Amino acid sequence: MKNLRIFTTLCLFLITVNLVIGQNEMADTKMVGGAEMYPSKNIVENAVNSKDHTTLVAAVKAAELVDVLKSDGPFTVFAPTNTAFEDLPAGTVETLLKEENQKKLQAVLTYHVLAGDYEASDIVSAIKKGNGKASFETVNGGKISAMLDGDEVKLKDAAGNVATVTIADVDQSNGVIHVIDSVLLPAK
Repeated sequence: MKNLRIFTTLCLFLITVNLVIGQNEMADTKMVGGAEMYPSKNIVENAVNSKDHTTLVAAVKAAELVDVLKSDGPFTVFAPTNTAFEDLPAGTVETLLKEENQKKLQAVLTYHVLAGDYEASDIVSAIKKGNGKASFETVNGGKISAMLDGDEVKLKDAAGNVATVTIADVDQSNGVIHVIDSVLLPAK
């Protein structure tokens, strides 16, 4: 009888722990593209579930960057939506996805990645410290500028194109994703 009580108590304890862990996991998730993004999953594991990022996922696969973005990182990814890719000049995405243009595609995609985990508060703090503008070096070696427009974080690429962060701080096991509404392009 004593063993049954111990066993029951242990089972109740484990159920309670699992419920608390599950609630904490759910509290930290964000919805992106109709899917929950779990902080326990890596950038690729989450991105493949977003209906708003199918073009980005296809590009990451074509550029053979999946293993990099599954690695420990940490990385900060500025993730353009499908609509952002559609706003590029006609034929741009199709051209970049061709095997012979893999290096160009890698350059564009790695221009959206920072080494390190930069939460929105870190970016805003850098902007304020820089008197309204901050510069970040991307994984491909190019620079992007960040600034505030009211409460919105804006990113400017080498060509002067501007993207807005539409969903910030989507935590991942190997970094963070910030969803953006435009594709950033590196210097040619």
